[in-house]
This record gives sequence, C-alpha cells and structure tokens, in this order.
Amino acid sequence: MISHPIHHSAADVLEKLGGDVSDFAAQQLTSKVASNADLVLTMTRAHRDAVLELAPRQLHRTFTLREAARIASEYNAKDISELSALRSQLAASGQGDIPDPIGQSAEVFARVSTEIADLLPPILELCRRV
Repeated sequence: MISHPIHHSAADVLEKLGGDVSDFAAQQLTSKVASNADLVLTMTRAHRDAVLELAPRQLHRTFTLREAARIASEYNAKDISELSALRSQLAASGQGDIPDPIGQSAEVFARVSTEIADLLPPILELCRRV
C-alpha cells in the first residue's frame, strides 16, 4: 500500500541486519521510476515481468534478485552492464522466486531475510564498481 510503513516483522529483521527503517514509506512503481533506475531487482519473475510491462526498455537493467546474484557470482560479471550480456548463460531452471513472507511467522521473515542477505553481496560489489 502506498505510503504505508514497513511491515513490523520486516522492520525487525532489517534492523537486526543493521538496516535503518526510520524513513521507509511504500511507493507506487511507475513507468518513470522504473525507466530512471540504474538497476531494478525484484523478488519474483512475475514482479520482473510487471516492471518490464511498465518500462520495456529496461530489460537490460531488470532482474530477479536470484538472477542478478547468480550472474554476478557464477559468471563473474565485472559491472552492472555485464549482467544483461551474461543473462543468456543462465539456464531457465533453478530461477526460483524469493517467497513473500507477508502473513507468515517471524521465523519465515527471518528465513527470507537471510536468503536475501546471502544473495546481495555479489550485486553490491557490482554497484560499487560504477
């Protein structure tokens, strides 16, 4: 929901990982926002496809988190621009979505947050190279 604060369970796990949730407010993804992004990471393939419906020219910058992490770590992308060039290396299988923890227990939020935190380091390294 637009302008809503972060879900309390998500805030708990994010703060435990060292994140700051004080200025968080949900916002609507628009064509303009998607088109101006240097990199768009989604949790699911359906979300990735929805972004591409809004901003089809962003195909070279839009990935699921798992896709981007795999390309960065397994195919040694040197920078964000190489993610797109190496996408074809990925097999269609093994591209599972990150599960949505909303409505689940605190343990599910913790498990999902750990999964996300484990996938981020190779992507963050690429972002540092910009």
